[in-house]
Amino acid sequence: MTFHGRTQGRGTQRLRHAIRRYWPTIAAIVTIVAVWQIWVDATHPPVTMIASPSQIVAATVRSSSTLWPAALMTFTEGVAGFLIACLAGVLLGVGIHCSRTAYAALFPLLTAAQTLPLISIAPLFLIWFGFEPAGKIVIVAVFALFPIVVQTMRGLQAVPRFYDDVAMTCGASRAWTLFHVDLRVAARQIFGGVRVSAAYVFATAATAEYLGARTGLGIWLQAAYNSFQTPLIFTATFVIIVMTGLLLLAVRAVERLTIGSPADDEDPDAQ
Repeated sequence: MTFHGRTQGRGTQRLRHAIRRYWPTIAAIVTIVAVWQIWVDATHPPVTMIASPSQIVAATVRSSSTLWPAALMTFTEGVAGFLIACLAGVLLGVGIHCSRTAYAALFPLLTAAQTLPLISIAPLFLIWFGFEPAGKIVIVAVFALFPIVVQTMRGLQAVPRFYDDVAMTCGASRAWTLFHVDLRVAARQIFGGVRVSAAYVFATAATAEYLGARTGLGIWLQAAYNSFQTPLIFTATFVIIVMTGLLLLAVRAVERLTIGSPADDEDPDAQ
């Protein structure tokens, strides 16, 4: 078999694997949309109460000139806050792992920050930052921080002691061992925290915008609600879902590029 033939064979095999893995999800989505459309067509509920998928698509097309700039703003705020949370979360997790004083001082504060409802602190950010995107970015970063910190701590705590012993026996410093050995071993768990955070960043950004902003999906959603444009409310929801899915795919791609597939961690002798 030629190289081209082997490559084509592997590509076909991956395609078949993807179809087997995702067809139940696709079938479920198609079934829900079909039932939803049939039910609305049969019962004719007021469009202000619920819209059919076809009405949502039509409204989305009509409003695309205002939808995409608003979505871009929310996307920018969410990604910026998420990246800040990733960097700060890993550094805080490492610091708390290495220092009992840092743990005693910072971890209770991080825990308390997660119990605060967004609606109670958003007015403060409006006072501090006004209606500018910087306030929304900070809010996203604050709310996305905790899962990354916790999973970084837990991942580092779960690293077997012999990794450090071997590295330092070979002459490595504790700092080198921490950043080149421990973090690499804990990376899979850290990415778990990153995925948890990624699932909420755009919803957090849109909610913060809804409470006060100049533009963004939150403001766009508020305008749709105030004018009883129910199809557009569904549109904003679906756009947030799509952006979240894309971010999760990006996190997965980065994970695979940096530390490989989870299947690579399996012990071949365990089969």
